[in-house]
Amino acid sequence: MFQQRRNQNMLQAAGTTLALIFHQTVYNLRTEHRNAIVGILLTILQTAMFMGAFMLIYLIIGIRQSPIRGNFFLFIMSGIFIFMTHVRTAGAVSGAHSVSSGMTKHGPLNPAILIGAAAVTVLYRQTISMAALLWLYHVLIEPLTIDFFPGVLAMYLLAWFSGATMGLIFLGIRPWSPQTAKILTSAYQRINMFASGKMFVANVLPNALLPWFSWNPLFHINDQTRGFVFVNYTPLKTDPYYALWFSMGAVIVGLLINFTTRKYESISWTAGR
Repeated sequence: MFQQRRNQNMLQAAGTTLALIFHQTVYNLRTEHRNAIVGILLTILQTAMFMGAFMLIYLIIGIRQSPIRGNFFLFIMSGIFIFMTHVRTAGAVSGAHSVSSGMTKHGPLNPAILIGAAAVTVLYRQTISMAALLWLYHVLIEPLTIDFFPGVLAMYLLAWFSGATMGLIFLGIRPWSPQTAKILTSAYQRINMFASGKMFVANVLPNALLPWFSWNPLFHINDQTRGFVFVNYTPLKTDPYYALWFSMGAVIVGLLINFTTRKYESISWTAGR
């Protein structure tokens, strides 16, 4: 127990890191509820309630069928789940770790493991919730058909990755000004409630309004997802590569901010807060 473990090669180091991310992910999942099954059921219930609230809003404003010729439930799912995965990942990564956190005092842990575990935790919860709701609807109500599943999966993972990159930027800002980072994270999540384009179809958006949404990578991901879900819809105003390059740029900016922050960050910063 008093011997320090050292990795002999890159493969062993990668295996150690992945194992630590796995155990930290399990720890994150168990913080909500000690029983893993109950925790998953609570996550599915929360997601179902969120979906039900949006479907009720659609019914109240008079929208009873999908703007795209296809299943109304799939239209809502393709927007809301991409949105939820993106903003929840950004929120989780933005609060992944702090220099004053007790977990960072354990030798094997480092910020990269805590950030990776926070992102994987959200991906696991969202994937389980999405699979459960789609299966229940498919079995209990009517069969669902997705036009090109690999494309949908790629956009889902891109939404998760882009959310993690935005959270990385907010995480780097937090030690300098925690309140500002919280406000920026919350504002980003609230803005995406509308700017993500989950409640409408990009092809019918007037060109005069397009600049208000085209800056947002989530807007492009949402629209491209619907292009892969529905055989009758072809995205004309969005580009998946924009979201990819935007996310890669956000990774670089986030890493620069975090490396600079770690160079100067001290526990004493939080002493007067």
